[in-house]
Amino acid sequence: MYEPIRTKSVHTPADHAGDFPHRSREEELDIQLAGHLAALLAVTDELGLGAAGDRIAEQVARLRGAPPTRHAGRTDAPAHALHRRAHALAGRALVVAASRADTVAAILAAERMDAHTAALAAATAPAAPPRLVGAL
Repeated sequence: MYEPIRTKSVHTPADHAGDFPHRSREEELDIQLAGHLAALLAVTDELGLGAAGDRIAEQVARLRGAPPTRHAGRTDAPAHALHRRAHALAGRALVVAASRADTVAAILAAERMDAHTAALAAATAPAAPPRLVGAL
């Protein structure tokens, strides 16, 4: 009554499942962390923060095994937008660094978050009113 199925179902396991390489969870986290730090490095270089960029580049080189390419071009993005982007990227790096128990990268990401938070607060703080001489 029914014709038998002659082709393999897509739900059957592959005959050669071990033919392609698999990465461990740690390797995947290393790749993610290096990617977040490399993106943070690009924004940091765009902001012109050389010393901070050097520290981030060291961590990217440690994770990837090769030094990262540094950002050479500049955009016309305002500084507060770059600081917000850098803060978000540092937050993502902090989450991944914490999940892989990388203390050095986690401390670096937390320091960068603090630095960009301070820069945003300084940029949005109202200017102090001018003080008159002799006024209280």
